[in-house]
This record gives sequence, C-alpha cells and structure tokens, in this order.
Amino acid sequence: MEEVSNYSYRNIQRIFKYTCGETIGAYQQRLRVENAYKLILYTKESLTAIGLKVGFANLASFSKAFKQHFNISPKQAKSDRGLLLNETSIIPVKSAIMLKPEIIYIQPTRVYYESTSTQYANEEIELLWNKFMHYEFPDYETEYFGVIVDEPLIREELNCRYDACSSQPAKSKKLPSKMIMGGRYAQFIHAGKYGTLEETYKEIYSGWIFDSGLEFAHTPIIERYIKHVDNTDSEEDQLTAILLPLK
Repeated sequence: MEEVSNYSYRNIQRIFKYTCGETIGAYQQRLRVENAYKLILYTKESLTAIGLKVGFANLASFSKAFKQHFNISPKQAKSDRGLLLNETSIIPVKSAIMLKPEIIYIQPTRVYYESTSTQYANEEIELLWNKFMHYEFPDYETEYFGVIVDEPLIREELNCRYDACSSQPAKSKKLPSKMIMGGRYAQFIHAGKYGTLEETYKEIYSGWIFDSGLEFAHTPIIERYIKHVDNTDSEEDQLTAILLPLK
C-alpha cells in the first residue's frame, strides 16, 4: 500500500481511520468474522473449514474473534442460526409470510458504478442515485442495479457500502467498471417504492432463508431495478428484483 499510494505506513493508517472510521487491522478482522457469519448462516460447512477459509490460523483464534464481535460463539451460532439475527438486527427469526423465489441463472455483466458508505435504506442512497443519473446514460438497453457490497444484516451502519450501477457507460463522466458475478440466484420481486424494500428483506430473512435448504454464496446481494422512477409513472408501480447468490 505504501508503494502504490506514496504515503508512509503511519499516514496510510491515519487516512484510513479518518475515511473508514476504523484501523486497517480492525477492518481486516471485521471482514473475516463477517464473512464467517455469512458462511455459518448460509452454508453447511464445518466451523474449522469456515475459520480457515476466512483467514484464521485455527479454530481457537476464530472462536475468540467471532465471540468478541457478535457476543456468541461460532458453535452457538451454528447450532441455532436464529441467534445471529436476534443479536444483530431487529428482524424476527420467523415470519407469518413465506415467500417463494424463482431460481434463475444470470450471465456475468459489466457495470459502471459509483459507491456510498452508509446505512442501508438511508436517504444517502437516494442522493447517490440522483447524482448518478445526472451523468446521462443511453436510453436503449440500459439496466440499473444496486449492489449490496456488505450484507445489510451484518455490517455496522458506518461501514455499509452500496454501489449504484448501470450496464452502459455514462455520457458525461468516466466511471469505474467491474463485473457483476454470473451464476445461480434466488430472485424475489418487490413491488412498490424503494422505501418499503426493508419489509421484503425482513420477510426473506425471517420467513424463508432458514428453511430453504439452499446454500448461499457470500458474494454480494444484487438489486435489479426492473421498473424504476425513470420508466414508470408512479412509485407504487416500481418493480425491484432482489437477487441472493446461491452456490
């Protein structure tokens, strides 16, 4: 990082802490336990395999770091996955509504994007999109996506990253690009304005995810905006596909 940025180690630490609200070491540790959380929640892998996969040397160091962050041990989390949701969110473990997703396959897609770090469903996401759409995109065959880079149930509010994405390059600004991963996804359809998306997420996580029998990948959740403010007359007519990545 020193070589790339031409800053000293101390300056890199200072800038990173100021920008991201945590040290580089704390950031790395948090990413490890958050990725472990996803694997415990979404897969059937053993705790030892999960600990090694996310970068811990052994089960003991993994268990210690996980418990410090989530207040429960990995063993407790594995035996009762609902404990994780009880500890980290207001989402109930069970819901009266059972959603039925469509299992789909999508092709890898190059997108052009801009990011914000904020609490998910925050007004900053709307501000990001207002700014993003002013860059002017071709009207033909342009699709819009939101990439939930950080799991909204897991990440602390300060660090939640969201990417506004277009399938076509902007006319008035050169934006960075990346690939949305192709593969198998569980697709849920949310009808209505974006402000009520959180309710659909609650139904997914409390009414379906534990009993689905599917294993989830820990790549980002994708929102595909099928009918959005620019191609529909009313917020109530908006359609959003929520895509959860599957193994």
